[in-house]
Amino acid sequence: KMFYTCGPNEAMVVSGFGRSPPLMIAGGRVFVLPCIQKIQRITLNTLTLNVKSDKVYTRHGVPISVTGIAQVKIQGQNKEMLATACQMFMGKSEGEIATIALETLEGHQRAIIAHLTVEEIYQDRKKFSEQVFKVASSDLVNMGIGVVSYTLKDVHDDQDYLHSLGKARTAQVQKDARIGEAQYKRDAVMREAHAMQEKVSAQYKNEIEMAKAQRDYELKKAAYDVEVNTKKAESEMAYQLQVAKTKQRIEEEKMQVQVVERTQQITLQEQEITRKEKELEAKIKKPAEAEKYRLERLAEASRLQLIMEAEAEAESIRMKGEAEAFALEAKGRAEAEQMAKKAEAFKQYKDGAMVDMLLEKLPLMAEEISKPLSAANKVTMISSGGSEVGAAKLAGEVLEIMTRLPSAVEKLTGINISQSKEGPSLTNQH
Repeated sequence: KMFYTCGPNEAMVVSGFGRSPPLMIAGGRVFVLPCIQKIQRITLNTLTLNVKSDKVYTRHGVPISVTGIAQVKIQGQNKEMLATACQMFMGKSEGEIATIALETLEGHQRAIIAHLTVEEIYQDRKKFSEQVFKVASSDLVNMGIGVVSYTLKDVHDDQDYLHSLGKARTAQVQKDARIGEAQYKRDAVMREAHAMQEKVSAQYKNEIEMAKAQRDYELKKAAYDVEVNTKKAESEMAYQLQVAKTKQRIEEEKMQVQVVERTQQITLQEQEITRKEKELEAKIKKPAEAEKYRLERLAEASRLQLIMEAEAEAESIRMKGEAEAFALEAKGRAEAEQMAKKAEAFKQYKDGAMVDMLLEKLPLMAEEISKPLSAANKVTMISSGGSEVGAAKLAGEVLEIMTRLPSAVEKLTGINISQSKEGPSLTNQH
């Protein structure tokens, strides 16, 4: 047999004639000359080592037991490390190689445990594993062995030291858990209260906005209603005003017609009085009787005139009362025009107007003069034989008093009634 092969998990070393230094092949084939060359094999399998360190005292003198798992193998791809491994382990079995590597790793593991505290080993296993891996790797490399991995499997002690640490830690964790739970509940309650506050605040804001919107709607609606009602009121008032103006014009025209009618009646009565006065002057022979009759007619005419004027005024007042709501302004204008006309008439006719007023008041004066006689229950008259007696005597005395009035008026006013010719009487003018 001249050709030899090996798998990837082993290496072949050929030495002898022509092989100085020896030829090392990891996973392959080689030609070997019989008798003059020699071939040897070395395993490249990964070895799993259970590294146990029992009752190793830590830096504080606490004995603990540590178990680690290491994966090691001879590096076949590195020629230098393969050559070193061949020099150290050629001809040894896998168990022997594993024992050498295990003892090396255990020694390093104990050394590292002695430099650390229990808390450091227990609480930071990664750091412990890294330190063991680093120190062991540097040492095993010199043997051609590489440390693939190292993991701390177990840490325990016989003094319940770790159990005490666990209780303290458990208590601390439970305390932290209770504190955390209380804080969480507190935060939950605070968040719930805050959420409720935001909800209520949002609700209030929403209600405020709704109230503002309702208020704006009510204000705008009220403004629109005011505007609409104002327009309606203006329209109704304009209609009522127009109706009132129309009624006022109708009433004014009625009043004008009635005034004209009353004026015509008064004019006719005055003409009738004038005619009767002329008729009296033509038919009555005796001046005293004629004067008496004339005065009686004048008094009667004045009485009728006053009655008709009073009736006309009463009728006018009644009609004005009915149209007072519609014709106040027209009444004011009419009264103002009437006063202006009277003032203009007094200004124009001067003494004649005053005479006319005095003539109008003569019947009233006669009435006042005769009033004491009308109040007497009994009158006894004695005749001297040369004058009239009875009612004629009383009437004559009243007429005599009336005939004295012109001289009294002339003394008081300076106007001679019998000679005043400045113009026609106001009565005739009306």
